[in-house]
Amino acid sequence: MRVFVTGATGFIGSAIVPELINAGHQVLGLTRSDVGAQSLIAAGAEVHRGDLEDLESLRSGAAKSDGVIHTAFIHDFSKFKENCEIDRRAIETLGDALAGSNRPLIVSSGIGALAPGRVATEDMEAPFNPAMPRVSEQTGLAQVARGVSVSVVRLPQVHDTVKQGLITYAVALAREKGVSAYVGDGSNRWSAAHVLDVAHLYKLALEKHEAGSRYHAVGEEGVSMREIAEVVGRGLKVPVVSLSPEAAQAHFGWLAIFAGLDMPASSAQTRKKLGWNPTGPTLLTDLGNMRYSQS
Repeated sequence: MRVFVTGATGFIGSAIVPELINAGHQVLGLTRSDVGAQSLIAAGAEVHRGDLEDLESLRSGAAKSDGVIHTAFIHDFSKFKENCEIDRRAIETLGDALAGSNRPLIVSSGIGALAPGRVATEDMEAPFNPAMPRVSEQTGLAQVARGVSVSVVRLPQVHDTVKQGLITYAVALAREKGVSAYVGDGSNRWSAAHVLDVAHLYKLALEKHEAGSRYHAVGEEGVSMREIAEVVGRGLKVPVVSLSPEAAQAHFGWLAIFAGLDMPASSAQTRKKLGWNPTGPTLLTDLGNMRYSQS
């Protein structure tokens, strides 16, 4: 299968590319830079020039492929609403190119605030939340009615020893402010998965594509924020502190909306449906093995 991958040089995409190639697929990777092009060539992929705002490049990449994996997103949280709109238009454009063909489109979403305080499962529908206007899942699944074989991969905190999703920003804050913080008693949990396990899930979702399916790339149902803060504190050699919700707003900034949320999630349905069996290191293991002095 020839697969068009957006975000092919990003954190998750750069793990998906070799996963697909090693499974015998051809990869057409989207990139806007010479450095990105060189990394794709080195990985054995074909280069497709463009970006998320170049809708014609997205349309042409999808049109000449047997399937699409969409992992690209502009992670500039100062322009989050604008970037969510760019993502929505990109997904609709990819859907236009694939409509009526049965060629799969895998869209990326987040588990995030899907069901705060409860264990999120795949059969839960993503609610619209004006405070978090990313609608990749809703936009993608709306394409099913137009004859697009769309499925959604919901992402937790995806990690290795370099990046850990939103926790990467918490580490940077701890380094900047000299304390590693959590909110209240820190019992709220975030789900997680190793990046190589996540890449394997994308491959399985592509190969076994089933229109309208939602998959959870969850290796660990929930890791407490206190445990996370404690490992980061040891790594940075800074104090670990509990903050009130009011103090957390000042400390975490935009991240405060997530810092105190309890966001556990299950992947039981995904594992059963796809035969996915994550085996990578845990989140705390990767955080413990980070080279904090060089981060």
